[in-house]
Amino acid sequence: MPPSADPPERPRPRGGLSSAPMRESLVFVTGGSSGIGEAMIRTLPFSPARVFDVSRRGAVGCEQLRADLSDPAAWPRVAELFRREMGGFAGERVVFVHSAGTLTPIGFAGEEDPAAYTRAVLLNAAAPQVLGDAFLRAARATRAPCHLVMIGSGAARNVYSGWTSYGAGKAAVDQWVRTAGAEQELRGGHCRVVSVSPGLVATAMQEEIRATSASRLPSVDRFVEVHDKGELRDPTQVAREIWALLERGLPNGAVFDLRNREFY
Repeated sequence: MPPSADPPERPRPRGGLSSAPMRESLVFVTGGSSGIGEAMIRTLPFSPARVFDVSRRGAVGCEQLRADLSDPAAWPRVAELFRREMGGFAGERVVFVHSAGTLTPIGFAGEEDPAAYTRAVLLNAAAPQVLGDAFLRAARATRAPCHLVMIGSGAARNVYSGWTSYGAGKAAVDQWVRTAGAEQELRGGHCRVVSVSPGLVATAMQEEIRATSASRLPSVDRFVEVHDKGELRDPTQVAREIWALLERGLPNGAVFDLRNREFY
């Protein structure tokens, strides 16, 4: 992890952004090096835009802040990124997509490595709330409309033995979104806060699930079957649907299931 004083790496502007006559957008994505986060960056529907990825490995084609979000020491660095970039920003919009998360360790509570379990709780439950709070705090320094999108999961509402910390973390995120969204409406709705559950998507996380033994994840056969039938959703299509939801204008505090098209 680089020292906190290091600024994000800045590549050359994408697609001639510096000369475009339109007002610029500002986009932050956690977990942008793979999965849904990477697809959200790749399918960004508006330009010009400055895009920041916050992840351990770094995403291609955008500015980067290398950080392990399971480590609380990294959270103030992300908060500082928000504060620095959003302060006085007068562009078209600001979007924060929080996609970072982990299933590891898959297994029953009380039976897995305690250090790994602690990291999962910090990444899945604590980091979204702390970073969400930091984003809302920074949003007060810009007049541009702000959007905070948490990537949720059906595991927040359904019991999967072996996903104790993951399901609990996603449930915590959904309730945070409901409450923070209601609070933002009381403050005038300058920042919209939503959670979107994408369904089963063809990512590395699904590969991890299928490689898990039934003793640690009793429902693993269901996930293998979905894969074998070709029913996993394409991350590119999922990302495009999430961007379309922002254009559609979900209610503040909405918790939305993309597969079932339902609010929870």
